Amino acid sequence: MDPLRPGSPYQSVIEALGNHPQKKFYNVSKLGGAKYDTLPYSIRVLFESSIRNCDGFLVKETDAMNILDWKTKQNNVEVPFCPARVVLQDFTGIPAMVDFAAMREAVRNAGGDPAKVHPACPTDLTVDHSLQIDFSKCAIQNAPNPGGGESQKATAKLSPLKVQPRKVPCRGQTGCKGPCGAGDGSRSLGQFSAQIENTPILCPFHLQPVPEPETVLKNQEMEFGRNRERLQFFKWSSKVFKNVSIIPPETGMAHQVNLEYLSRVVFEVKDLLYPDSVVGTDSHTTMVNGLGILGWGVGGIETEAVMLGMPVTLTLPEVVGCELTGAASPLATSIDIVLSITKHLRQADVAGKFVEFFGSGVSQLSVADRTTIANMCPEYGAILSFFPVDNVTLKHLRHAGFDKAKLEVMEAYLKAVKLFRNDESSSREPEYSQVVQISLSSITPYVSGPKRSQDRVAVDNMKSDFQACLNEKSGVKGFQIAVEKQDDIVPVQYEGNEYKLSHGCIVIAAVISCTNNCNPSVMLAAGLLAKKAVEAGLVVKPYIRTSLSPGSGMVTHYLSSSGVLPYLSKLGFEVVGYGCSTCVGNTAPLPEAIRNAIKQGDIVACGVLSGTKNFEGRLCDCVRANYLASPPLVVAYAIAGTVRIDFETEPLGVGFNGKSIYLRDIWPTRSELHAVEEECVISSMFKELKEKVEKGNKRWNLLEAPESTLFPWDLKSTYIRCPSFFDKLAKEPVSPQPIENAHVLLYLGDAVTTDHISPAGSIARSSAAAKYLTNKGLTPREFNSYGARRGNDAVMTRGTFANIKLLNKFIGKPAPKTVHFPSGQTLDVFEAAELYQKEGVPVIILAGKKYGLGSSRDWAAKGPFLLGVKAVLAESYEKVHKSQLTGIGIVPLQFLPGENPSTLGLTGREQFSILFPPELSPGMTLDVKTSTGKVFSVIALFESDVEITLYKHGGSLNFVARRFL
Repeated sequence: MDPLRPGSPYQSVIEALGNHPQKKFYNVSKLGGAKYDTLPYSIRVLFESSIRNCDGFLVKETDAMNILDWKTKQNNVEVPFCPARVVLQDFTGIPAMVDFAAMREAVRNAGGDPAKVHPACPTDLTVDHSLQIDFSKCAIQNAPNPGGGESQKATAKLSPLKVQPRKVPCRGQTGCKGPCGAGDGSRSLGQFSAQIENTPILCPFHLQPVPEPETVLKNQEMEFGRNRERLQFFKWSSKVFKNVSIIPPETGMAHQVNLEYLSRVVFEVKDLLYPDSVVGTDSHTTMVNGLGILGWGVGGIETEAVMLGMPVTLTLPEVVGCELTGAASPLATSIDIVLSITKHLRQADVAGKFVEFFGSGVSQLSVADRTTIANMCPEYGAILSFFPVDNVTLKHLRHAGFDKAKLEVMEAYLKAVKLFRNDESSSREPEYSQVVQISLSSITPYVSGPKRSQDRVAVDNMKSDFQACLNEKSGVKGFQIAVEKQDDIVPVQYEGNEYKLSHGCIVIAAVISCTNNCNPSVMLAAGLLAKKAVEAGLVVKPYIRTSLSPGSGMVTHYLSSSGVLPYLSKLGFEVVGYGCSTCVGNTAPLPEAIRNAIKQGDIVACGVLSGTKNFEGRLCDCVRANYLASPPLVVAYAIAGTVRIDFETEPLGVGFNGKSIYLRDIWPTRSELHAVEEECVISSMFKELKEKVEKGNKRWNLLEAPESTLFPWDLKSTYIRCPSFFDKLAKEPVSPQPIENAHVLLYLGDAVTTDHISPAGSIARSSAAAKYLTNKGLTPREFNSYGARRGNDAVMTRGTFANIKLLNKFIGKPAPKTVHFPSGQTLDVFEAAELYQKEGVPVIILAGKKYGLGSSRDWAAKGPFLLGVKAVLAESYEKVHKSQLTGIGIVPLQFLPGENPSTLGLTGREQFSILFPPELSPGMTLDVKTSTGKVFSVIALFESDVEITLYKHGGSLNFVARRFL
């Protein structure tokens, strides 16, 4: 799309940007005046897009004014939105790119220049859905061991290739506690396969990169071999199409790459500035709202429409303002805050709405916190959760490697159009549909235990709750210790010193960065707390089994680069390896003296860990109370040596010079954490990903792909095939032709979903698609899935209506079958449709209420079109699917209120004729005649002139193709 649309009615509001006069922008704030100032920030982005893209056809002036009048028009009008870019993953991206390749072919055949065919907006396609786990090695260590866990023999049994692991030299480092690679008495490289994406694999002891594990290399090899055709097609696409960028395999997942590499925040095209915005086919697209980028997930057909230059249509949404106030408890971690906010939103009924954050508490959230909250939209049902750009965002972008000059322009532009949130500003807050208030000070840090993870205990109440557990009868929480024995003390000699054990004493403390504790801030918090503790002179009693098990080498890397790893080691939290250990019960035995003392005194000893499981007796048979806590709290409790402590009033211990040290003295502040996180985690992570994307990888770089203007289709291919959407493309569209003597292909009931319609999952051996692949010489093992073959319309068309749960009234039971009425045969749906097409007979579909329910699927519209379906006649439709039918060239017809096939006496065995007048109009009524002589009226569900135009052209693909002729 041309950012400076010729003939736009709003050219007059284009201005130069302050100290950057060469930069231009639409000063939309001047158009709206006071109304604009009260709009939510997310609606301001919609408004700017409507002004910039207004062409009088796809986006009209009335659309822009409806958005400006959001306060009165929300939920009542539909508006178009033209996102700045599109993000695709490979499964949904391949049919879109195949359609563009086919469009080039059609434009050439119609006398046009195929080299002019390109997506209308920047399109980034991440190849991240192709990896399958063909090879794996799993081994669990029996006890923490600095050298590792399993032996060569065990590894050989687990490897499907039965290849001995390679030994990795120590590279001359001194003080290594064990060999870096696999071998006798060392840890198998297969253990490193839980690596966070885009991070190097590091030796856990001297932090040097080591070769990638055998399993990773073998899975990558299989991925490239299995998907070579598709990957070659993607590489061709990246060479010939402007605006298309392919992120190769083994780079990262779509949502992470989108967040960490593709996001612009502010676009600059031909010196015109405008907000970054995105729609994507990845369900995690909403993450980018944490960066102040408006974006959400849509179906493949919507993203393809945007690539074709069409807007996304949405009902002008309600916007729920989420006001964050107060200051979080010093002990509350990022995880506590994120989960608490998510819980509040789940209870606030925000489903189908935008959520936007404001208030003084927003600045306390790091960008990592914000993107996590935005990513959890499916948890609470919102379309998106938007955090406007502020100083926290700019600071993050600086560490992410954004150019200083670019950041200056970005800040100036966002402030000029009032898209920059500032706590110090005196301007009024936007008006919202409703406001949900969350006080961060109400967020209480918890631990879970002592026997079940669902039993949460506020840290403030830990001491009193444990006392209550001692009193309670044996059960889910109680230990039933007699009152007179609750203060018993058992002395024990250990390593030449005497220690005293009592109820609540801690004997196991494990910091594990699995699951939700992989958030960098909580692991860094543990490290910073350890640093302050050591500097204050605090220690951990030597009999406590302490351990540090990072989830990947990346965790070790940032703990080391931030300088906190030695302090964790000083307190006994040394890296024991990379894998499940303490939380699955793989804890080294407690010292015999400690075990004997616990049993002798019937002591309720405790374990504290930052894992996910804490069932009674799981850690050790003599440890009856087990608590789950955040990593910094694990370190704190280890220093205290007991859970019977009130952190507010009792010291953790005595430091240098006999000074009592309280938890508040050594707990890191959120500002300290954010600073270290940005400096030590964000900057290195973004730098590495940037290098990885720009350099590619060896296999991708060596992959050969054609560079011709037209794609050289391989007629033998079963993955990539030129679709037939453009077979009848002419320079000018023909007037809508009547549908005459159409047979009913399917007679369906209510609530037919896109899952019933669209091909999905594995290819059944008895299906029409299986027959096609078998005829191509493939065995069932080679069928793969419909998702993998979305670039082959022959497979996908045969998979349309192939769901075994499809209930066709002609058949009377669930089955992907129908009746071919001229012959009376019961056939697969595709086979019947194919016969009708050979006979030159059009087909329609009869359906009940809510036809097309479910998630958006591109082939739920494309498939019926290629089966020859000319119209669907239903009682009602799911809105998105109805629009998709129009966009592909199928007319959606609706029975008049109170009418349906039964009330009209239709059996579906009749033939139907539908006449179209010379001029179509939105919501017009058409007459339908049947072969039995019955005549009835239906409503043509065209909702706008745009939909009518698309239908006249035979769908959006043909409409756009004609623009190149």
